[in-house]
Amino acid sequence: MTAVLQKITIFMEMIKFSHTIFALPFALSGALLAIRGLPSGRQLLFIVLAMVGARTAAMAMNRLIDAEIDARNPRTAGRAIPAGLLSKGAVLFAILLSVALLLWSAAMLNPLCLKLSPIALFFLVLYSYCKRFTALAHLVLGICLAAAPIGAWAALTGTIPLPAIVLGLLVLFWVSGFDILYALQDLEYDRSAGLHSIPVALGVSGSLRLSRLFHLITIGLLVWLALLLGLGVWFWLGSGLMTAMLLYEHWLLRDGDLTKLDAAFFTMNGYISLTFLAATAADVFWGGGRG
Repeated sequence: MTAVLQKITIFMEMIKFSHTIFALPFALSGALLAIRGLPSGRQLLFIVLAMVGARTAAMAMNRLIDAEIDARNPRTAGRAIPAGLLSKGAVLFAILLSVALLLWSAAMLNPLCLKLSPIALFFLVLYSYCKRFTALAHLVLGICLAAAPIGAWAALTGTIPLPAIVLGLLVLFWVSGFDILYALQDLEYDRSAGLHSIPVALGVSGSLRLSRLFHLITIGLLVWLALLLGLGVWFWLGSGLMTAMLLYEHWLLRDGDLTKLDAAFFTMNGYISLTFLAATAADVFWGGGRG
């Protein structure tokens, strides 16, 4: 039993399960905004299970597909598969279980969610191969995470209206912007290995500028979402705080100083995600915007 628990712990670390904090608050926010209230316990359960299944499958798939690349990269050589801590067969089994969890949860929500789940799976697989042929992997990752709030909206209403799409685009540009920053860590290795990324294509300064542009678009989409839904003061306050955190994130990396990348990537983006959920929940339950 101890050995099994140890393997589960290694697997959870490998897929960075704690980083679910980046996507789950947006999925929950999409659910709150879709009905301007609290979903039932059953709906929340299956939304969370679908998101966890999708993210677990995506991360495990990425680690499995990239195992050989990771083994040659000094930064990633210690990951579970190249280090021999987990077998490829065990990771594949976990992927199949996670995909089954996603499909079952989607089916339990409504027919539209089940019909959309293969599209989500397509982009999850595509992301893991993107770096081999295109620099646009960051945008594909954004699409994958944008599926969380759009899927939650569809789960509760059976539709995907304009506000859901705007919320999805918001997540897409936010995620793509910070993933460009994250990819700067592997710039030299990716370049030497013939892999594709925006940092490889644009260099450090170009990547920083494009990330800033994506996050300016994110701020614009926050404003558009608030206006579309007539959201109130709590959401506007939260949006202002998120804007300040995005600006601080880029201030940390000014002049291409990558020594503070962990603080910019993990700390600030975790706070941004939680702030969005808190602002959305406050506006839905105590707010002042139109219903």
